[in-house]
Amino acid sequence: MLKRIQVTFICLLISLSALAQQPQKPNASEIYESIKKLNFLGSVLYVAAHPDDENTRLISYMANEVKARTAYLSLTRGDGGQNLIGLEIRELLGVIRTQELLTARQIDGGEQRFTRANDFGYSKHPDETLEIWNKDEVLSDVVLAIRQFQPDIIINRFDHRTPGSTHGHHTSSAMLSVEAFDLAASKTAFPNTLEEADVWQPKRIFFNTSWWFYGSQENFEKADKSNLIGFDIGVYYPSSGLSNTEIAALSRSQHKSQGFGNTGTRGSQMEYIELIKGNMPSDKNNLFEGIDTSWNRVKGGQAIGNILKDVEANFDFKNPSASVPKLVEAYTMIQRLEDEHWKTIKTKEIKNIIAACAGLYLEAAAETNQATLNDKINVTIEAINRSNLPMTLASYNNPNGLHVNKGITLTNNNKISLDESFTVASSSGEEIVTTPYWLTEKGTLGMYKVSDKSLIGKPETPDFFNVVFNVTIDGITIPFTRPIVYKTNDPVKGEVYKPFEVIPEATIKIAEKVIIFNTDAEKEIPVIVRAGHDNLQATVTLSVPNNWNVIPKGQEINITNKGEEQTVIFKVMPPKSQSEGLITPMVTVGAQTYSDELIELDYEHIPFQTVLMPSESKIVRLDIKKTGENIAYIAGAGDVVPESLEQIGYQVITLAPSEITVENLSRFDAVVVGIRAYNTVEDLKFKQDILFDFVEKGGNMIVQYNTSRGLKIDNLAPYKLELSRDRVTDEFAEVKFLEPNHTLLNYPNKITQEDFEGWTQERGLYFPDKWGKEFTPILSMHDKGESQKKGSLLVAQYGKGYYIYTGLSFFREFPAGVSGAYRLFANMLSIGKGTIQNDQKLKN
Repeated sequence: MLKRIQVTFICLLISLSALAQQPQKPNASEIYESIKKLNFLGSVLYVAAHPDDENTRLISYMANEVKARTAYLSLTRGDGGQNLIGLEIRELLGVIRTQELLTARQIDGGEQRFTRANDFGYSKHPDETLEIWNKDEVLSDVVLAIRQFQPDIIINRFDHRTPGSTHGHHTSSAMLSVEAFDLAASKTAFPNTLEEADVWQPKRIFFNTSWWFYGSQENFEKADKSNLIGFDIGVYYPSSGLSNTEIAALSRSQHKSQGFGNTGTRGSQMEYIELIKGNMPSDKNNLFEGIDTSWNRVKGGQAIGNILKDVEANFDFKNPSASVPKLVEAYTMIQRLEDEHWKTIKTKEIKNIIAACAGLYLEAAAETNQATLNDKINVTIEAINRSNLPMTLASYNNPNGLHVNKGITLTNNNKISLDESFTVASSSGEEIVTTPYWLTEKGTLGMYKVSDKSLIGKPETPDFFNVVFNVTIDGITIPFTRPIVYKTNDPVKGEVYKPFEVIPEATIKIAEKVIIFNTDAEKEIPVIVRAGHDNLQATVTLSVPNNWNVIPKGQEINITNKGEEQTVIFKVMPPKSQSEGLITPMVTVGAQTYSDELIELDYEHIPFQTVLMPSESKIVRLDIKKTGENIAYIAGAGDVVPESLEQIGYQVITLAPSEITVENLSRFDAVVVGIRAYNTVEDLKFKQDILFDFVEKGGNMIVQYNTSRGLKIDNLAPYKLELSRDRVTDEFAEVKFLEPNHTLLNYPNKITQEDFEGWTQERGLYFPDKWGKEFTPILSMHDKGESQKKGSLLVAQYGKGYYIYTGLSFFREFPAGVSGAYRLFANMLSIGKGTIQNDQKLKN
């Protein structure tokens, strides 16, 4: 099985941080807050469906005010969402959103967990959701999360009693949580998970309600609240200078791919939870009533609690190291606890507090951020004690051959720097690569496949390459584990950290993920090979479908430098008739063949990510015709429409808002506006008249979907047009032709039902539901049990040109190589550019 190598830093106010961030260096106030948290033995599990579903206000309140160990269980990684910051969708978007959650938890103090459920897109009912997800497997994962995390309190974001009223994933998350509340305590329920954790019975489960679920603030104020508990989550934390709601806003703002930037608020603000199961606390100010959250909770804990309460009461903000002797005493006692759950949690916490109080900084920095199996890696070891405490670096080691006994005395503020090396090796003999563990095996539409049960639920695969520093303090040797990292100095950013990663000795890719052959002429396909080490010698081949041909059969390459890329060209010849399939590039080094692409995700707000994905591209021999040549594209939230249109022979130029002028537009046959452009591009509101003028003079304007919420203009179209939340989530939903003789369905390509086969994830979203008489609706479709939706494709003549609004999901269909989507879009671009006869059909 492939293993993922990642770097996880653990700071004090949180229990899990994101990959390859700079090491946390807490100040005295942060250390003190972590000591208070050390003295609280209670847990809260918050449950919802997606990244960004979580209530960061409540998570922050529980973690920072109550001091409870708090985690968010997101059933999915958000693969089915849209991406406002880049072109990544599906699995790569899931990786981004995973990291956004981890970064959010760094800020609000929570931990993060997942199930194997895959976000397959919007679902209108939990029946559909649970069928696609595989209910038993996801329920098993929720039970496992409860058994491993052992929450006293569970809080659901959504109401389990209202199926069909919201996203099916939302309701399903609550339904599964309520069911798992009882099952987690039964040894007969999912006994396979008992290998990973023992049974556990939470005390209470709540629904995080609000006025929104009552329809209005007025209705909520009138509602019976006897079964509710309220919290003022607007509390102020002097130690950080922030209100809880300000911290929550910073946390929520990490969901940048979804456009959830949030402005912090100050002042009193109430949050409510409704009891679902368990007994209601008689003291509604004490959520943990009846639960001992002191050290008395565990056998042998009272003495530990006495010591740590003294540490808390006498903490010296000017000299935190004064607390270390008692902290070390408590550490030794924690090691003797019989309760393995709290022993593990509190050992991790107190070790970090000891290091922080002593100003103990430990680091292992590699000379490179990427290596391949059997590479020898030089590492710089740094250790410094910034206190007057007597301390010794007894030894340091890692599982890869680094075993060094030093016995170096660490005196106050005297940095020790040592050069060491180790060999990248796998103790199990298995292949080692850095990639998200849930993407290493092929799953289903609704589920990721994870064969290694120990990984299920984890946000990331545990670190593989670590260094354990054995430091002796007051005669007690304490192991401190640090991941091996890579760091450089950037002239602008300063010190920059990246994870130390293991990659294959060769990776390979085709830049274009969809390649359209609109004739039977051959095309040159560039294949790019990247070397994982110096002096790579390999053979490159390209696998094509049976009725396609490729020359040459193979090509030899030699790449001198690690990280360097070399491009080879293959000629691919399509069949005469329409056909489609996958092509896979492969690179063979010795006896080993590789077919994965190395993808790097580099965004400012999340750690640098490396993902290995199967390298393949869809090739389509497509019977497609078009008129017009030159297309202007106005970018929105991000899609691959420009590249897709170039595939079928259009010349596409992307225009910035400042470039939208009468003169510039006169060069184009049509303008295409990217998805959510009117939600994300402020300056477009100043350009709408120019665009309408372009249409009036004979150009075509195609506007892809926007949302009514956050629309930055009033005049989306030259005629009345009102957006709704109408969508058709079933990609197989029947499509009816309302105007079968309309030009859009006949010229230059004859559109048939076959053109709506093979669509992915959905038909479309955010359709208009009201429009002026000038518009002609072309298609009708609906999900099961719903009324017909006619707003997916609307066209209106405006002057000499045509304005088209579409909520069809071309941004998903183009990357999937759906031939019918290309043919229909070509018709949309061609409207009005054909013969007089075809134009007359439109007018009639």
